[in-house]
Amino acid sequence: MKLDNLALQGNNKVMQAYNNDKAFLHTFFDYENQAAAYTERLHELSGRTFKSRQLAETIRLFMEPFGLSEMADRHIRELAEGAVTVVGGQQAGILTGPLYSVHKAITVILLAEQQQKALGVPVVPVFWIAGEDHDLNEINHVYTETAGHAVKKQYREKFVLKLMASDATYDKEQMAAFVKEIFSRFGETAHTKVLLEGVLHAVEQEETFTRFFVRLMNGLFQEQGLLFIDSAFKPLRELETAYFTRMIEESAQLAEKICQKEALFAEQGFGTPIGAELDAANLFYVHETGRVLLSRKNDEFVNDSAGIRLSKAEILRVAVEQPWLLSNNVATRPIMQDLVFPVLAFVGGPGEITYWAVLKEAFHHLGLKMPIIAPRLSITLVTSQVQHALTSQSLTVEAVMTGEAVAAREQFIDGLRDERFQAAIEETETVLHTQYEKMAELVESQGAMMQALLQKNLLFHTKQLDYVKGKAEEAVLIQHDKALRTFSLLEGELFPDGSLQERLYTPYAYLNQYGPSLIKELLKLPFEMDGTHKVVKL
Repeated sequence: MKLDNLALQGNNKVMQAYNNDKAFLHTFFDYENQAAAYTERLHELSGRTFKSRQLAETIRLFMEPFGLSEMADRHIRELAEGAVTVVGGQQAGILTGPLYSVHKAITVILLAEQQQKALGVPVVPVFWIAGEDHDLNEINHVYTETAGHAVKKQYREKFVLKLMASDATYDKEQMAAFVKEIFSRFGETAHTKVLLEGVLHAVEQEETFTRFFVRLMNGLFQEQGLLFIDSAFKPLRELETAYFTRMIEESAQLAEKICQKEALFAEQGFGTPIGAELDAANLFYVHETGRVLLSRKNDEFVNDSAGIRLSKAEILRVAVEQPWLLSNNVATRPIMQDLVFPVLAFVGGPGEITYWAVLKEAFHHLGLKMPIIAPRLSITLVTSQVQHALTSQSLTVEAVMTGEAVAAREQFIDGLRDERFQAAIEETETVLHTQYEKMAELVESQGAMMQALLQKNLLFHTKQLDYVKGKAEEAVLIQHDKALRTFSLLEGELFPDGSLQERLYTPYAYLNQYGPSLIKELLKLPFEMDGTHKVVKL
């Protein structure tokens, strides 16, 4: 493997400001992502109280059914004794979702290892699964590369209610068939049989999207002892009772702080990522109609469309007696995470960092500081086939990702055109139009019907010439199909449909080519978390 860094010019204004603008950073965050900040954050966490033993046992209870490695067991014991954490999170996607789920886990593990060495204290890597999310359309599909395009294949089972991913069960036969179809698109390799059997075993062992996701991810990162917890896990909800109570009591003030900060964020040109509202409760309630968002109205917590109306006393009773009926939204999830875990650093992608940016004053209102925000590694994997294609076309990865490959392909196609044949076609068209104009003059006295007939006849011959022209171009393209497929391969693999590879493709496409040890090999690379895009040549 070879690792290169690319300084891609991204179009995410927030990340540009986060990486380059100190004033922005200090306005919207509490810490810079620098060595000194980790020491300062560690000191701050030492002054706070956490339910460390209860949390550790909750994680153990959640993870044991998936298989607890020796390293994971050690991390749980360290957490119980007061270790700090590096936390990252993600929705539960089929076949782990896009590559960035794995990239996020890699970042969490490497950053935890780095800070454990630097600080001389146990630092535990934690992956927080947003199992409470109910938008199943965001997670029920897989993209594969086909003929230079990212092709979306959707798991078709219908879900009527707004079920949380942790409650949404799949049909095992249907999911197994779906997985087999996806693997058939990867092509058969020496690794296919073992990988497919492992995934199908996970399908059979589990029933929900979240648990299927965790079983696969735990298998990939078992050796490193990455800890997993589902935000919708009932014992975790019970641990969060006091925190839900606090969020309910302070909901009006939290909403006000978030609105004010988002207004400043928008004023500086960064938009409104949360769409904060003053009457927001920033909590969901799990109702018989599904998971519904609550607002505050006349000192009640309501969702009019679902017919829900709870007094403050009633929702506080829910928080104490049935906390699993409550869940966080995008605004309160980071706060809940920080109340539950001693978070040294949070690893997030560009979208997550954008909405965290409007939460600083909400954290402060509860007497908290935001953790250090560490952008996840952004990685593009370059297969040996793609490396060969790059060499054959004298292109670089950066050239493909900045659109130069498209221009190179068009230039290549232009160079294939037979100029003499094109000239002959154009000359024929000119002669044809000239002769029909002469005929039109000669039959002018014969009326409109004859003129219309000539026009129709001319159009027929023009279309025939266009057909011949198209067929000639098609023949040339077929003759040079291999070279054109090379361009398609480069675009489809490295910058599919104008997106980074990591945002679309499942890691199983690459595990199928390079084997299960690919993750372990990636973890050995000397990644620097410096904001550059990483290119890994496999």
